[in-house]
Amino acid sequence: MTGMKLHFFASKRPEAQEALPKFIQMYGQCDEEDADVIVALGGDGAMLDSLRRQFDVGKPVYGMNRGTVGFLMNEYQEKNLPDRINAAERAVISPLRMTAKDVHENEHHALAINEVSIFRQTAQTARLKITVDGRVRMEELACDGVMVATPAGSTAYNLSAHGPILPIGAGLLALTPVSAFRPRRWKGALLRRDASVQIEVVAPMLRPVAAAADNQEVRDIVSVHVQEDRRRLTMLFDPGHALDERILREQFGF
Repeated sequence: MTGMKLHFFASKRPEAQEALPKFIQMYGQCDEEDADVIVALGGDGAMLDSLRRQFDVGKPVYGMNRGTVGFLMNEYQEKNLPDRINAAERAVISPLRMTAKDVHENEHHALAINEVSIFRQTAQTARLKITVDGRVRMEELACDGVMVATPAGSTAYNLSAHGPILPIGAGLLALTPVSAFRPRRWKGALLRRDASVQIEVVAPMLRPVAAAADNQEVRDIVSVHVQEDRRRLTMLFDPGHALDERILREQFGF
């Protein structure tokens, strides 16, 4: 791509803020709506923030790590950025659409790139009823919480909860419990990417529960519906370091 128009976005981390003016001086700064590619500087949070702003537009995002983990980011390097972007491999993902209803009968909508999670608000365990594609699969799960994770999010909160790592092209979602108490041995399930998941809260007034689409939280819910959204988001990765390769390496890491 010749004459590439770039928009740089930096997280609040000092390293990212320090890098931002350097890139603007070297490559210019285009308005986000006019850019060909969004360049995110920071950690994985910067990548997710940039992707969320592309829910309706779908412009590709290329990230460079100026944070801590940086699982979704490329190696930081100031030179030859347009060449790196031109040579980059694409990872196309879809977000999850969350519809949550609270005890006041309000309905809340949000999109999640990593996961939709449901978790207890108090010291008492949450009690949840799980329905998949219109069929009740679990009448009652006593737990700290449960989540539906995308392949892109399977190495985040899902992995910390001992959920499976999913390859990007697997066409699956992970349904993973958090500290399941009853049934104690339930480890979760793998669902088709087009599955419709309904989670209802048993006794929501006595055992209050919150839901979150990534970092967008709703409290005092009675039910959550989760399904893949049709929108497509594109991340760019340097050759040999694409997201599917990183996810594969993660499965052999310790």
